[in-house]
Amino acid sequence: MTSRVLGLVRDQVLTGYFGATDEMDAYRVGFKLPNLFRDLFAEGAMSAAFVPTFTRHLTEAGREAAWRLANLVITTLIVVTGAIVLLGIIFADPLARALFPEYAAIPGKIELTITLTRVMFPTLIFIAVAAAVMGMLNSLRHFFVPALSPAMFNVVTILLAVLVVPLAPRLGIAPIIVIAVGTVLGGIAQLALQAPTLAREGFRYRPVLNWSDPGLRRVLLLMGPGTIGLAATQLNLLVNMYLAAGEGTGVQTWLDLAFRLMYLPIGLFGVSIATAVLPAVAKHVVAHDLRGSREAVADGLGLMLMLNIPATVGLIVLSIPIVRVIFEHGKFGASDTVATAAALQLYALGLVGYSVVRIASPTFYALGHNRTPVIVSVIAVIVNAALNVMLVRVLGYKGLALGTSIAALFNATVLFVLLRRSLGGLNERRLFGSLLRIVIASAAMGVVAMLVDRSLAAALPQRVLFWQIVHVALDIGAAVIVLAAMAWILRIREFNESMRMVLGRFRRRAR
Repeated sequence: MTSRVLGLVRDQVLTGYFGATDEMDAYRVGFKLPNLFRDLFAEGAMSAAFVPTFTRHLTEAGREAAWRLANLVITTLIVVTGAIVLLGIIFADPLARALFPEYAAIPGKIELTITLTRVMFPTLIFIAVAAAVMGMLNSLRHFFVPALSPAMFNVVTILLAVLVVPLAPRLGIAPIIVIAVGTVLGGIAQLALQAPTLAREGFRYRPVLNWSDPGLRRVLLLMGPGTIGLAATQLNLLVNMYLAAGEGTGVQTWLDLAFRLMYLPIGLFGVSIATAVLPAVAKHVVAHDLRGSREAVADGLGLMLMLNIPATVGLIVLSIPIVRVIFEHGKFGASDTVATAAALQLYALGLVGYSVVRIASPTFYALGHNRTPVIVSVIAVIVNAALNVMLVRVLGYKGLALGTSIAALFNATVLFVLLRRSLGGLNERRLFGSLLRIVIASAAMGVVAMLVDRSLAAALPQRVLFWQIVHVALDIGAAVIVLAAMAWILRIREFNESMRMVLGRFRRRAR
């Protein structure tokens, strides 16, 4: 939560200083290019392949064997990502000009995009290693510090924006360059926060590279299909970036902000649940406990539905007041709010799909079925690209958000069906029963939130920040009360169990 809230603060600061302008578009595109590889080496195939293998070494061969595997993987990451960074810096110019030809028509925009890309590409190395460290800590049952580490990325950027950006013109530096440098320093800080916790567990990094090591070869073998699948995904992202660039100034910023807001519940709930489920499933697989794996995945999916379906409804109903209170300051105007909110509503439709994929895809890797999520992902990417090309002609930039959501739901549905077969069921009777109750509760919540929002919009000043905050707080407060009441009336298992767990922890700490 801290990390995601700080991420919103970071976006607030950036939009306040730069708005939805050519500078901000150039920064976001320049950050996305190295970020394409980040999904592969930080949060994608590498993590899904490394965590189960590290857990297996830890369980069957002990810590020394696990440490050796970690050293091999980290060194390999440094070598491979270092080579990618070097190529990215060298070929940033032709890559940017090929992907965003429209930027060349705006004086200085394509040149700024190229410069920012070159400055931020080294971030990939630090974030990739930080992700490997996060996987190790999760396997060792450390969750808080790894989950908090991305907050450092945001803290560094915010500090540089507030303290250095106002001074940049006097120093002869473009303010947006300061933000780009902050991105690199934030990646370093993300790794630095986790290192002491891992050191206390006994790990010491030693550069070692042995391509014939069985553990490393297993990680690379598991990564292979995932790499192909993610390569297809990244190709789709490039297509989306190309299409968005043709829609005019500000579109990259609107879509990025909307996607970040949609991703907030995934970061809070989807990723968090998946992070806890994966090591548990890996341990059950090592013990050949299929029933335990099935229960762990089903419980994770049920909890995810309870948290993310109401979040979907809330983001759709309250999109404008949420975007307004967070971003409509400084150079970010009312028209930017409306444009971002429209994209947010369409992105929110795919929220549950993204969350299911976050749990299902790594589970296949833990089971050793590493080809399945890849094949499904490639098909989903093709569907996404086709939808976006068609919908952008009809809905403009909003078609990109809608196409992405439809593809996410398609991906999740297919993975769920195949995972059910692999595990011999997923307690689907219980899951679908919970799903029906959660949908009813969320619908009631949405109706009340909409009525409260309309009443407050007529009663409160909409241009004063204090009243904007009051407006959103009352909207969300009413929604949560109705959701809790409906969950209690409908006896939603996941809600009641979650409340018991949370209240039980508070009671234990109080004692």
